[in-house]
Amino acid sequence: MHWDQRFAGEDYVFGTEPAQALVKLEPYLVSGGETLVVADGEGRNSTFLAERGYKVLATDYAENGIRKAKALATSRGVTLEHRLEDIFETDWAARQYDNVVAVFIQFVPPSALRGVLRGLRTALKPGGTLILHGYTPGQVGRGTGGPSDPAHMYTPELLREVYSDMEILVCEDYIAELSEGKGHSGVSELIDFVAKA
Repeated sequence: MHWDQRFAGEDYVFGTEPAQALVKLEPYLVSGGETLVVADGEGRNSTFLAERGYKVLATDYAENGIRKAKALATSRGVTLEHRLEDIFETDWAARQYDNVVAVFIQFVPPSALRGVLRGLRTALKPGGTLILHGYTPGQVGRGTGGPSDPAHMYTPELLREVYSDMEILVCEDYIAELSEGKGHSGVSELIDFVAKA
């Protein structure tokens, strides 16, 4: 998928409000902490966290996503750092954060999935919080968002295995109605995951 092309229009593909799950899970984060939001797209989640007082670095691979993320932050009167970055070339150990947030990063191919998930863990300071939110394999075929390959999705078993060295606070799969722009709209099969380093 060419994300620059997908984000080229002026509308926000996933809306301008934060992911419903992030709003719900935000109290688990280290309050006001340095927070990395990976593959943040058009900025809805990073802007929300900046509004809540976090010191945010938002990354994305799509220049159009970064452009719109900066515009959204400006329109909301918040300041945060944006960086054009390929999630597959990130040096996760270069800098550690109080919080790492990854919402719907389901474009990661199965061969690279565990490596990226472990990278998120590497980017956490001791005592830091990881929030991961996405689709489970049952989402395939619903037509309400996400890729068509179930191998791109998360299962509780996968996340418990990858993050077995962390204190797992939330690992819940569920079905809910999403209304997050045209990109995530309708009944969806989801998973929330929160763990402490």
